Amino acid sequence: MLSIFILIGAYRYYAQLAEKFGKTKWHYGLLAIGIYLGTQVILGLSYGIYMAATDPESLDSVNYTGFSAANMVSLLISVVAVWGSYQFLERKFKKENLLKPSVEINEIGKTLIDKD
Repeated sequence: MLSIFILIGAYRYYAQLAEKFGKTKWHYGLLAIGIYLGTQVILGLSYGIYMAATDPESLDSVNYTGFSAANMVSLLISVVAVWGSYQFLERKFKKENLLKPSVEINEIGKTLIDKD
């Protein structure tokens, strides 16, 4: 249940970033969901492989619905991955905006030509 709230928040967070810079909102919202779920899957698989390698007997008593320390750590790592990707995209979009010519600069030439 907690993951659903995190996914909704991440989607909205990325959609606001995309809207701020004039990008397609749902593309970046889905990117946030993909980053979160991808990180969860990778961490879950790596933890499962670790458990199978160290103590194969423990795999018979896995509780998939409970909160464990491994679940909380993977949740936090996934949130940090989503946040880090957001920071990376924000810096990238700001650099792109600096490279674009400003609308006012283009308008300066038009007003001089129209007056002549």
